[in-house]
Amino acid sequence: WLQDRGFSPRRIGLVPERFCVAGCLPGNGGGLSLLFNSHMDTSIPDDATLRLRPAEKSDRLAWVDGEYIIGKGVVNDKGPMAAFMMAADAIRRAGTPLKGDIVLTMVPGEIDQEPVDEFTATRYLSKEVGSRYLVSRGVVADYALVAEGTDFNLGWAVAGKTCFKISVYGKSVYVPFMPPRSEPSRSPNAIIKMVPVLSALEDWAARYERENSVDTPGGRVIPKANIGAIRAGSPSHISSSAKACSIYMDVRLAPGADPLAIRESLRKVVKDCGVEGEVELYTYRKAQVAQGVEPLVDAVGWAHTMLGTEKPGMAAPAYSSMWRDHLVFIEAGIPAITYGPSGSTGGARPYSMKIEDMVRAAQSYALIALNICSRTKEP
Repeated sequence: WLQDRGFSPRRIGLVPERFCVAGCLPGNGGGLSLLFNSHMDTSIPDDATLRLRPAEKSDRLAWVDGEYIIGKGVVNDKGPMAAFMMAADAIRRAGTPLKGDIVLTMVPGEIDQEPVDEFTATRYLSKEVGSRYLVSRGVVADYALVAEGTDFNLGWAVAGKTCFKISVYGKSVYVPFMPPRSEPSRSPNAIIKMVPVLSALEDWAARYERENSVDTPGGRVIPKANIGAIRAGSPSHISSSAKACSIYMDVRLAPGADPLAIRESLRKVVKDCGVEGEVELYTYRKAQVAQGVEPLVDAVGWAHTMLGTEKPGMAAPAYSSMWRDHLVFIEAGIPAITYGPSGSTGGARPYSMKIEDMVRAAQSYALIALNICSRTKEP
């Protein structure tokens, strides 16, 4: 599509099967450039889930239903991607002269996954193969707009994240020799030993969220924690107690958070439960708040005025408290925001987006690009 319309696209990949795409509508020179970004990967059920229940239709397909277009990939994140592609093509077809470049980028690796244990092949890489790799290969601009759903509001704060593997150890004891069930504290089974740890971690997570939420100029960050996986024993050999049980925990970070202090706090949780265990930190990504975004924020406000819609407000805290790729551009010193249409991931119409909102998004993106890329870049 980009090639047919003269955007001179390039494939830029850390690995061939997971490549980024970058295209450009060049300006005449001397102006500010604007980079649009969205991700091509979409969250789908993992193999373990699919063994228990089939995938839903919206996991793989997209379809029109009245005033809506429905599909997990549409909402996250190819609907906004289509909108900025159409916006750039409208400017191209109109022949509107620009001073600065419009850069279009589409990346893998935005959906949360982190290599751990035996899951270390390139298929498990996330941020390393996407926007971060693209930036390292020189695909940059004066400003960046990450096109994702924000209900047409603005955000330029992004939570960081840590991932922890928390392991508890026991002994392998054959079933007939297990101690009486009336004394669970004596159980050699690491799975049973993990039970009080799980309860204590849930209490810890509630305190962590409450004590670490913070308001920033780019939005409110409410860092949450989630126990997302548990591993122990072997389903084909359950006649002995498990020697080890591990849980995998995602802990989001507010700006300024110390991952080592969090690890120490989690170690204390395990110790206070009176079990033998350890806590491994295997992922760290620092939170970011953009600086110097005022021209881009003004451009979004101007676009709303031109379209006769309300001025944008700040995006809901959930959008500032998750990973989005504007973190990567902020990290690189590029003023970046996230901004896009409404998109439901649940409720009566799961994974749905109004077609009129996609059209409005395309109109907004076109106006924002015209505003920024018509400005002269100061020396």
